[in-house]
Amino acid sequence: MPQQVTAGNHTLPVQTPPQPDAYRRDAAEVADLLAVVPAMGLATADAERRAAAWGANELAEPARRPQWLRLLDQFRSWLIGILLAAAVIAGIIGEIKDALVIAVVLLINATIGYLQERRAERSLEALRQMLVPTARVRRDGQVRVIPAGTLVPGDVVLLEAGDRVPADGRLAVAESVEAAEAALTGESQPVAKTTAPTAADGDEPVPVAERAGMLFMNTALTRGRAEMIVTATGMRTEVGVIAEALRTGAEPSSPLQVQMDNLGRRLALVSGVTVAAYALVALLRGEELADLALRAVALAVAAIPEGLPAVLALTLALGVYRMARRGAIVKRLASVEALGSATVVCSDKTGTLTLNEMTARALWAAGRGYDVTGEGYDTTGTVLPANGESGVDLHEAVLPFALCNDARLTPDGVIGDPTEAALIVLADKAGLDAELRTHMTRTGEVPFDPAAKYMATFHADADGRVSVHAKGAVDVLLDRCTHVLTEHGPAPLDAERLREVTDVAGRMGSQGLRVLGAATATTDEPHPQEVTGLTLTAVAGIADPPRPQARDAVTLAQAAGVTVKMITGDHADTAAAIARETGITGDVVSGPELARMSDQDLADRIDDIGVFARVAPEHKVTIVRALSERGHIVAMTGDGVNDAAALRAAHIGVAMGVTGTDVAKEAADMVLTDDDFSTIVRAVREGRSIYDNIITFVRFQLSTNIGAILTLIATVLAGLPAPMSAIQLLWVNIIMDGPPAMALAIDPPRDNVMQRPPRPPGERILNARRLAAISRSGAVMATGTLAVFTGARQLTDTATAATMAFTTFVLFQLCNALAVRNEDGPVLGRHQLHNRALWSCLAAVLALQVVAVQVPVAQRVFDTVSLSPAQWAICLATASTVLLTEHAWRTARARFSHPADVKHEN
Repeated sequence: MPQQVTAGNHTLPVQTPPQPDAYRRDAAEVADLLAVVPAMGLATADAERRAAAWGANELAEPARRPQWLRLLDQFRSWLIGILLAAAVIAGIIGEIKDALVIAVVLLINATIGYLQERRAERSLEALRQMLVPTARVRRDGQVRVIPAGTLVPGDVVLLEAGDRVPADGRLAVAESVEAAEAALTGESQPVAKTTAPTAADGDEPVPVAERAGMLFMNTALTRGRAEMIVTATGMRTEVGVIAEALRTGAEPSSPLQVQMDNLGRRLALVSGVTVAAYALVALLRGEELADLALRAVALAVAAIPEGLPAVLALTLALGVYRMARRGAIVKRLASVEALGSATVVCSDKTGTLTLNEMTARALWAAGRGYDVTGEGYDTTGTVLPANGESGVDLHEAVLPFALCNDARLTPDGVIGDPTEAALIVLADKAGLDAELRTHMTRTGEVPFDPAAKYMATFHADADGRVSVHAKGAVDVLLDRCTHVLTEHGPAPLDAERLREVTDVAGRMGSQGLRVLGAATATTDEPHPQEVTGLTLTAVAGIADPPRPQARDAVTLAQAAGVTVKMITGDHADTAAAIARETGITGDVVSGPELARMSDQDLADRIDDIGVFARVAPEHKVTIVRALSERGHIVAMTGDGVNDAAALRAAHIGVAMGVTGTDVAKEAADMVLTDDDFSTIVRAVREGRSIYDNIITFVRFQLSTNIGAILTLIATVLAGLPAPMSAIQLLWVNIIMDGPPAMALAIDPPRDNVMQRPPRPPGERILNARRLAAISRSGAVMATGTLAVFTGARQLTDTATAATMAFTTFVLFQLCNALAVRNEDGPVLGRHQLHNRALWSCLAAVLALQVVAVQVPVAQRVFDTVSLSPAQWAICLATASTVLLTEHAWRTARARFSHPADVKHEN
């Protein structure tokens, strides 16, 4: 007897918990456990009580972080923390202008990040699709249509070909049923279903893909008619179990987040040491505490690139915008760059590398082989003789494929079995009239039976006879055939011809194709009981073909040093065939083999494995983690519920927007609106370009800060007055540095961005070579600024000298923006003309500096005085030395270094 569950004032019989082993039990036993008579269904009152006990048949929405906390999240970094501290200190000592400017910068940065994440969230909401809006059930002995969310365990659901399954359930009736379970298991072929219990060894659970007596939420019937007893709803379904697992899955930090946190800590250390050293020297020199505090704030402002967070956020946001126009919606800003640093892309096969549309690829008829062109369910394509042979009329050969068929092609897609749809398209490409089926009336049929492995239909001929058309497994049809179609007509199926047909089927199968035969016969019986005496007319090879752009995308990824691995629930032979077609190399390992491997064994072999076949969802997570532990930056693509946990575990998860499930989209960092694998490779290119640009503007801004620090410390040690005030340093760091840095952030990709390997995962943004370049430029800026300041003080007043030093330092930034655009090669070259926005920014910055120096109102804000043309010329000539020095350095290095030691990245 079923156990009792109390709901309110009622006691009702339901299972506790929903039967995890319903697939092992007979359907009648499951019905008894759930206290339901399948012929009557549940009573309405009983269903309401069960709904109160078990809840709605819905996947729980993930906990949404409050909007105000999302805004605060934008302030969680070392750089932001340092700037907040600087703003507070400035406010405490009375430097209100400095505090306000820093606060505005932080607010702009937070707003950019917050708005981008909100926009991505809204885009994802637009992509969401209801799993199943309604369901046909039997209640109170009548068939009713109810909202799928109100289903409860024990409901009897009625399903036909084309229906989506609204919950998990045990089949009570299954007439020629096949179900597409790719979204859950990764199996591209429809799975035959039966009412028989699934045999199991001991207490070990049977994989979901092998539970032939069950249907699962969010899969779809492709053939037949079914009645299902609901055994689990909502979060208790197989889909729900995966969705729940995602709640506890850890999400790794992106490489950029790690690098920027490291950079923030290092800058905090530099800032603290610099300010402390300055304070110590100033105290030893006997400076007053108030003056010391003002200079300390100025030095802290100089040590931290205030514009860096805002420019970083804007750079990533612009990358997100460009990627959205190319078919990718990014949920997290840092994910844009993370994909650019990927060393491995683990791709699902079905619907990602392939079209998820079955297509006839090969045909054998009348003793000749044919290649079939075209992809998917589009009838555009031809049937061409292979090996230059001459063709024959294929009408008679493919007629059984068209008539012995229940699928229908509609403008909205396929209704029915994908394999049958592929056969209809094949018949159309072979020249068969699409309207033929409407003229040849079907008078009877032998439905497809997974055990019999064939289907036959009967049609009335004009002369009163009955034509029989059959399709199915080639070996099964051959047992029922006496003849085979040749170019001269039917011929006896002797041993030689039998061997020929068997060899053809074997070759197609070895290529990963699903092989089906077609046969026909004519009889005088109006309702034949036996399908015998057939003539084999054709053998077709069918597969889910690769996307047209997939091979080029895989080739481009491999040229960029990114390894592509296929992870699929499909059979090894099919997966290996698709891997060959797309250019994926490496060993093929199946899920059972993977399960037998230890963690160490997998780690030792994983770099040599190219295809993982027949894997379960937990295997995908194991693979991703093994790659991560090997030091790889892992991108995982997928569209099914079975991919969701791995999408979360990877450094960046990429879900399909069109065919992807809601669970996969929720778990992913990026959603492709076009489901095109090549979009991922374009995103890798975009990510690499973004990282290059981040390097460029970090070098640009930090050289400014190094130059300012050296300038201020040198004046303290020399006993000179400060050449620049705190507000002037903020002007340099935010206004003068900001627009050029933003323009550098949109530099076009380098020509060879996809011809170089990914950067090492542990590579620092500020490696030794870049630190040397930053220090070199900073030293030139400090030397030039101090030279102008000390020289001008001897010839004019301190105010004019300070204004000249301030202007020289600003002009240094304009020249430095040109010097940092590439790390090697000529400083000035054709590449300098590729970024018009940079030149516009440099012109705008120069104009603003003229205003700050020459306009009286601005002079009162920035403590400047007017300069003469000659003084402006001195400032400009001095600033150009940073370009000349960098050019001389690169020339010398190119001359005295070994060519292999010089990277050409421009």
